[in-house]
Amino acid sequence: MPFEGFVAIRFLKEGMVQTLFIVGGISIGVGVIIFMSALLTGLKANFVNRVLTGQAHIQVIAPKEVVRPLRQSNVDERVVTILQSPLQRIKSIDQWQSIAEQIARMPLVSVVSPAATGAAIVMRGNASQSVNLIGMEPEFYYNIVPLPDKMVQGVASLTGEDVLIGTELASNLGVTVGDKINLSSGTGGANTLTLRGIFDLGNKGANTRTVYVAMRSAQSLLGLTGLATVLDVTLKDVYAAETVAQQITAMTQMQADSWIKTNEQFFTAIGAQTTANTAIRFFVALSVGFGIASVLVVSVVQRSSDIGILRAMGIKRNQILRIFLIQGGLLGFGGAVVGACLGGTALALWEMFMRNADGTVMFVLQFDAVMFTQALLLATLTGLLAAFAPALRAARLDPVVAMRG
Repeated sequence: MPFEGFVAIRFLKEGMVQTLFIVGGISIGVGVIIFMSALLTGLKANFVNRVLTGQAHIQVIAPKEVVRPLRQSNVDERVVTILQSPLQRIKSIDQWQSIAEQIARMPLVSVVSPAATGAAIVMRGNASQSVNLIGMEPEFYYNIVPLPDKMVQGVASLTGEDVLIGTELASNLGVTVGDKINLSSGTGGANTLTLRGIFDLGNKGANTRTVYVAMRSAQSLLGLTGLATVLDVTLKDVYAAETVAQQITAMTQMQADSWIKTNEQFFTAIGAQTTANTAIRFFVALSVGFGIASVLVVSVVQRSSDIGILRAMGIKRNQILRIFLIQGGLLGFGGAVVGACLGGTALALWEMFMRNADGTVMFVLQFDAVMFTQALLLATLTGLLAAFAPALRAARLDPVVAMRG
């Protein structure tokens, strides 16, 4: 062991009470950082997963009708143009197959699923309700919204004669799997379909309003034979949605709405949560640094005579500096190791005891090795930085003055 390391450990052992207190403080701080980081990361992932459960990352639709001049009139020798906002009718995407191919070739795009969507009326006996009709191709759409995993009754199989509805709508209509349901649209299309399955998307509104049919069934009902009204897109990185949406708009001249834009308030809340997590890490690290610095300042005062003797024996200033830097690094590293164990234990206990009413895990916590490694490095680096000022003071002590106390 180098001489500086031997002396540093000796000093720490002789001041064992101080060492234990500061290691305990560091371990609590590191444990808090690990626990809060994992908790907030898991909470964030859970929120994002819930928001994206029933929707795509990006929806590509035909651009809206623009405001057009209705007529002009002269008023006091001024030309006044009267503008009229056009009705936003259902519009299909021109040449949607080629556009879907262009989007699918983009590096971050995972899945592109065409769909024919529109408003419809679902009827069963005297009961009726307006719904959002989604006609899709299961082989693509189920890679975006995993409907087979959301089924509570029946199966997610869709043919031209099948329909899938949510739990709330099924309750309102009083239907079960195998019953017949009448669907009609504003274009005059109507059809009687067999209820193949009932799903639960985890959202009451979605379970009440959403109806899934095969794409060709929706095209027939909405008068959109062979056409698609929307392209649902999922990405490999959900947080790149707005950037990719802008690229799609520039490339295809279509309107591309990302989940970040349509859930702006939620995304702002996610950003605030990330900022809060960073602030917690910073202030905990700051308190750990001040704790280490205060202990080492006291140690320099207590060890001044020892430092004087070492200097009189020929120990150089840079060696004295290294002795106290090693102490700071050892305190930070030792506290980080204990803190990592505390944080990991707290996470395991949280996952064990914090459960939903049905006994399932509230949300998944990630035991990330990178996070533990970062905590160790951060605590060790904080220890070194906090030890620099006391170490510099110790190195500058005059040997004669130090031995006199």
